[in-house]
Amino acid sequence: MPTPTLVEHLRATIWGRVLTPEEMARVEAVCFEQFVPKGGFVCRKGEALENWVGIIDGLVKINNFSPSGKSVTFTGVTAGGWFGEGSLLKDAFRKYDVMALRDTRVARMPRATFEWLLEHSLPFNRFLLMQLNERLGQFIGQVETDRMLDVDTRVARCLAAMFNDHLYPGFEALVQLSQEEIGYLSGASRQRVNGALQLLEKAGLLRLDYGGIRVLDLEGLRNFQA
Repeated sequence: MPTPTLVEHLRATIWGRVLTPEEMARVEAVCFEQFVPKGGFVCRKGEALENWVGIIDGLVKINNFSPSGKSVTFTGVTAGGWFGEGSLLKDAFRKYDVMALRDTRVARMPRATFEWLLEHSLPFNRFLLMQLNERLGQFIGQVETDRMLDVDTRVARCLAAMFNDHLYPGFEALVQLSQEEIGYLSGASRQRVNGALQLLEKAGLLRLDYGGIRVLDLEGLRNFQA
């Protein structure tokens, strides 16, 4: 299945579908695409914020490093997702790194256009309000998961979290994440993720298919606890 062009991606986003033709024409005229290879930086901590960022195709992780050098992953963003609006609204320097977990195509909307939409589009503002609310709920759930739950449950909740129609509108029942990628997002080793996936498969919640993980029971994953 061919990946979308930049314009196709912009028009298919939740926020793009609510813009007027004139507003979308302005967006299309200034947005641009960037290719980031696996392991490369989409954004770096401490840099000035010049763009709102979306993922056309690929996968990135938003992470930070402790003073001792330990990497902490906050979340992943898949195709269709956009991020960085909070920092743009606060007019702050970026407080985290964003790294590509696989070859990734990135869409960038210049800051001036983002701010222009804030001033002129009520539907765009509604989208951002929902985006921030969903992101807040995601992080609250992640804090609970990281502090209270075992690795098997963390892996289940990590997969379930990918099925958020607002944050990850492009996700399908076949989750094309490698065990290494799930490990980055759930804070577990690849070997430990493998064991968790086998446990979840035996429970009838998913099936390990060629090319990915097929979710059979999304509510079961959301409510799973080892």
